[in-house]
Amino acid sequence: MPRGQKSKLRAREKRHQARRETQNHGGAQATAAQREESPSCPSSPSRGTPPSSPAAGTRQEPQGAPATSSRAAGVSGPGSDVRAKVRVEARRNSSQPSASGESFQRDPLIKKVGMLIEFLLEKYTVEEPIIKADLLKLVNKRYKRKFPEILRRAAECVQLVFGLELKEVKPGGDSYALVSKLHVSDDGRQSSGGRFRKNGLLMLVLGVIFLHGDRASEEEIWEFLNGLGVYVGRCHIIFGEPRKLITEDLVQEKYLVYRQVCDSDLPCYELLWGRRAHAETSKMKVLEFMAKVTGTVPSALPDLYEEALKDEEERARTRARARARAAARAGTRVKASAPSKVMSSSSSHP
Repeated sequence: MPRGQKSKLRAREKRHQARRETQNHGGAQATAAQREESPSCPSSPSRGTPPSSPAAGTRQEPQGAPATSSRAAGVSGPGSDVRAKVRVEARRNSSQPSASGESFQRDPLIKKVGMLIEFLLEKYTVEEPIIKADLLKLVNKRYKRKFPEILRRAAECVQLVFGLELKEVKPGGDSYALVSKLHVSDDGRQSSGGRFRKNGLLMLVLGVIFLHGDRASEEEIWEFLNGLGVYVGRCHIIFGEPRKLITEDLVQEKYLVYRQVCDSDLPCYELLWGRRAHAETSKMKVLEFMAKVTGTVPSALPDLYEEALKDEEERARTRARARARAAARAGTRVKASAPSKVMSSSSSHP
């Protein structure tokens, strides 16, 4: 190839290279300007959207075209929705249950236990006998060998949470009946029944809150309660209207705190332990309750168990400090009254 053509070729390649660098520089400036304009948008894509594809419903700009923000274009884009989703996602990630809590909720038998509980309560409501064959059909053949364990756990849960005891109609028979353990007075009324009912549901809610890092969203609360046959808007045979009991009655009694999540643009609410819950129970007691309901032991949940132990130690130190202060005050009173006794005894013997 002649020298003249080679030099022209090199010059053309240099011009193409310079043009590509200019385009890349302009695109980088546009991207930087877009990031500065919307700093709350994350650099990583939200969950459920593939990193290499645009969000659903969003028009994709041609490659190499300068980026234009929706605010500059005068068009309401998806930025606010993305930010809202990101904040909700951040809220969920910050309150994810510990490893123990996750294994607690992934129990393969918990769904079958919940189905049996709901079935038992339905039979109790209509006052029909509970037949073992019907329970076996509900459990399914796949879990037939696990039936004794599932039935035992369902019976324990019904007794702990609802105050009902599952008994065989005849020893060794194939039928059962639920019997209320609440005290029945002469006029047929159940004394202290309302308090017992509240305690059962309260301990469940406190347990879910503990499982999710000392705060739980309404969605997380109802996801757990639904497995026990307790639903929003459905009047329960034991609890009545459960949402009112949780978000109003127990909140007014200072057992629960019900508040809107501050970092969410969407109407999202969460629940925490209230002042009376901290005073009248402990994480260890709640963990023991939840372990019985789900058929395990507290030590099988090491992260939660360790946290409950630390809470017990802190409570013990607080009680010790309170006793020391009380003893110091009592000692001060004794010293203050001692001189007057001496003076009175000396004046009686001249």
